[in-house]
Amino acid sequence: MKRRLLLGACMGALTGTSWAANTKPLVEIWKDPSCGCCEDWANHMKQAGFPVQIHPEGNTAKRAAVGMPAQLGSCHTAMVAGYAIEGHVPAREVLRLLRERPQAIGLTVPGMPVGSPGMDGAIYQGRKDAYAVLLVARNGSTSVFQTYR
Repeated sequence: MKRRLLLGACMGALTGTSWAANTKPLVEIWKDPSCGCCEDWANHMKQAGFPVQIHPEGNTAKRAAVGMPAQLGSCHTAMVAGYAIEGHVPAREVLRLLRERPQAIGLTVPGMPVGSPGMDGAIYQGRKDAYAVLLVARNGSTSVFQTYR
């Protein structure tokens, strides 16, 4: 482990970047064991460079534990760097959340809109529904973080 850290520090010195800055935080996902779209969303996050750990025991208890209002729910709940990510939130918006670091519970895409990451497989034949990524404040109120059409 020490050798890897030293190597990362040396590479950072050579390239002008920090080793830690190139490492994305773990995304922990709570989902139903048989949900395929949750697996597809996990793969979307992996493709964006996030390490992923899946807990196949459902997400209702986790959603409640992190304070995400039930009416903003979806088929999976994730945690990344202290933020809750509910549903099919694009990795691009998770990265923005981590850059901006707002005082919030996290992000949600309520329901399961077709065309969102994980709900964009061949079965949907290219269909894309409009949806909004919502920022959920600590008091449970929401504001539009990003829209997709």
